[in-house]
Amino acid sequence: MLIAHLPSGYILSSYMLSPLRRTPVRPVWLLIAGTLGGIFPDFDMLYFFFVDHGMVHHHRYATHWPLLWLCLLSGALGWLALCRRLAAPWLLLMFSLGGLLHVVLDSLAGDVWWFAPFVDQRYSLVTVTARYQPWWLNFIVHWVFLLELAIWGWALWRWRLRGRWLR
Repeated sequence: MLIAHLPSGYILSSYMLSPLRRTPVRPVWLLIAGTLGGIFPDFDMLYFFFVDHGMVHHHRYATHWPLLWLCLLSGALGWLALCRRLAAPWLLLMFSLGGLLHVVLDSLAGDVWWFAPFVDQRYSLVTVTARYQPWWLNFIVHWVFLLELAIWGWALWRWRLRGRWLR
């Protein structure tokens, strides 16, 4: 995914607001936590460009390991089992769900090491053939990009529908 992580985190969070309406956290903060979780794995691009200089595929970094996001999600659920009245475990829950969604969406047309760090094998549902330069043009002309545009449309629809609810 190139452009759909932010809106996908928003969509997930907006659907979680209703079941989580009795939490001690204002809905807008749950929405922000889930949306930030949706884009957080790609913060590893800073390391990719400025430290690693593009030598290792950024999906190999721990921020793209499903195990990390599953552990954070488990930690949030465990924390919630102990104290449901604190805001932090609810925010961690939304953040980790957004991060896990990011990795799942990256699995569509990007390589994800689903069993890292134990197995060095990448998985992807669809292979985008490298035909054009620059590299990102291959993704834009692929049918997967239509899915990304649909996610943006869905998020805009949800925002128009739910925007009034957060005021």
